[in-house]
Amino acid sequence: MAERVLIVDDDPVVRRMLQLSFESEGFDVVTAGDGIEGLGSMRSGKPDAVILDIMMPKLDGLKVLHELNIDDELRGLPVILLSAKATSLDVELGLKAGASDYVTKPCDPIDLVERVRSALAKTG
Repeated sequence: MAERVLIVDDDPVVRRMLQLSFESEGFDVVTAGDGIEGLGSMRSGKPDAVILDIMMPKLDGLKVLHELNIDDELRGLPVILLSAKATSLDVELGLKAGASDYVTKPCDPIDLVERVRSALAKTG
């Protein structure tokens, strides 16, 4: 069975580009347009990994990550933060918040696929 990746990003172009990249690599892909929708998707059909934007309306990525860390069912889920916030402090804060990895936008979709595979191998 294909591994399921949830892509949470408020930019529909980014979501679609990543969806196509992951599907072409054999992943089952679910998408969400904001943090609240993303949390709902995580709770209703737990994905194997999450790609999570930080700057989103309704609930930002760091708050979503906090919610995951206090949820017994979702804690430990590999989360890769994907953000335009690219300072070393941003990266440090994201990793300290519990992200498995941090990728800055714009990103190479194939590199992101490889990072997800690496995160899945560590939890596998």
